[in-house]
Amino acid sequence: MDEIFPTVAQLDTDLRLMSEKTHSIRTYASGEGTMPEIPQLARKYGLTMIQGAWLGGIKKGNKLEIDELIRSANANPDVVKRVIVGNEVLLRGDLEPEELIQYIRAVKQAVKQPVSYADVWSMYMKYPELINEVDFITIHILPYWEDEPIPVDAAPAHIERIYKHVQQEAQAIAPNKPILIGESGWPSEGRQRGLAVPSVVNEAKFIRGLIAVANANGFDYNIVEAINQSWKSELEGVVGANWGLFSVDRQEVFPLTGKVYENPLWYKAWAIAAAIFVFVVAVFRKPLQALPFLPMAGLLVFLQILALLWVNQAELLWYTSYTLWQRMFTLLVVGLNAILAGLIVQNGYACSAKLEINQKYAGYLYQLYLLFYGFAIFKTFSLAVNGRYISFPILTASVPVIGILGLILVRYFLAHKSLSEAMAFEWLPTNFKKYPGRHKWLACALIGTGFMLVIGEALAFFQSRDLILAYPEFGKRLATSLSFTMGNIQLVQWLLCLVVLALPFAVSRGESEIVGR
Repeated sequence: MDEIFPTVAQLDTDLRLMSEKTHSIRTYASGEGTMPEIPQLARKYGLTMIQGAWLGGIKKGNKLEIDELIRSANANPDVVKRVIVGNEVLLRGDLEPEELIQYIRAVKQAVKQPVSYADVWSMYMKYPELINEVDFITIHILPYWEDEPIPVDAAPAHIERIYKHVQQEAQAIAPNKPILIGESGWPSEGRQRGLAVPSVVNEAKFIRGLIAVANANGFDYNIVEAINQSWKSELEGVVGANWGLFSVDRQEVFPLTGKVYENPLWYKAWAIAAAIFVFVVAVFRKPLQALPFLPMAGLLVFLQILALLWVNQAELLWYTSYTLWQRMFTLLVVGLNAILAGLIVQNGYACSAKLEINQKYAGYLYQLYLLFYGFAIFKTFSLAVNGRYISFPILTASVPVIGILGLILVRYFLAHKSLSEAMAFEWLPTNFKKYPGRHKWLACALIGTGFMLVIGEALAFFQSRDLILAYPEFGKRLATSLSFTMGNIQLVQWLLCLVVLALPFAVSRGESEIVGR
């Protein structure tokens, strides 16, 4: 998109890395940047290619791609074994089937290699005329992205079922036509869809299952993708940037054999959190020693939890930040969370020691919470309206949410407040207690956007083409859509975060109520 392409040296390094894992690679374009250099580099490392031409809605660009694909295929027949004309063009709506077929026919007349077109499997079912036009059928089977998302444990069986379904349909049109699974993979990070959960462990489980089912059935397949593509975060969010077998730094995301850990370096986060804990305790040891044992122990546990949450937050948010603006936002979020955590602990200490709440610090705490509340409402609204590629901000809100729960527990168990007193925002500056009604409206906004999120998520499933075909009856489709929505653990966790964030404002009381009591 920015026309910043890898250098030949970078391509050389990547292809050497790929040669240690595979014998064949697939490319999606031919003419841009340094792409024309790939065949000779692939030859250098004993790799063959399935070379593609990227097609879109601009005819001039399409012609350049087609011309370069033809040139490369004819110049490198020992490396370029198959060619693919266009990728998901029909899914995106960039071309009509008739226009695509003209490009396919032009390439078939000009090269000797087998020619195909690649799209999600349902596009070949929707446009069966393509089956006669191609030399082999290239389908994408991505259980995570299905209109009816497939959990990772059921994904291998789904791949086998879809492959055989396409094979059966194609047999009636063009008997014995080869099928290539052009894309199949699983994301290691990002938002959950239905019961399809992105994670490193699940990606490893999926890839191993894919290889096993392909070997058992003799399927021709291609894993998507070699390396995490950070530029995709601009289009597809965190989940789009994390489908690789290797990270952006060219480190193996998981091994193909042996044990797999979600975060093999987890102990580093614990060590940093422990160091923060020790530092804070050393600096404030005298005030802490003045507390009775139980309040002191409870406050120290609270401090350690906040430190660990903050470190994990900083680590993962930085890992999933790819652009300058994303990294600047991460630094802002992590910095504000650090300040918030400090103010929360200070407030918790005052409650434990039964001291008067410092109004200045309480004002800062209140303003930071207002900022996080605004962020939560905006993010939830965005998820409700068009959340396909937006991650649930659970980690971003972890310190504010656990901070509220921790302060409620501190006030209830250590300061011996009643439950309603513990949950109320009585630890806010006095000036702000004059407007409890405004606080309740903010709580309503948090809960309201939560309801919008459930409706928006369910509606996205309800209106999807494949779900309409699978469940034509309104009631069954609605029930299925709601089951995908409420079966989404990340979504439910975020809804619980909204409830916790709303609690203090929902039960907040004005000065007159406090005095009257």
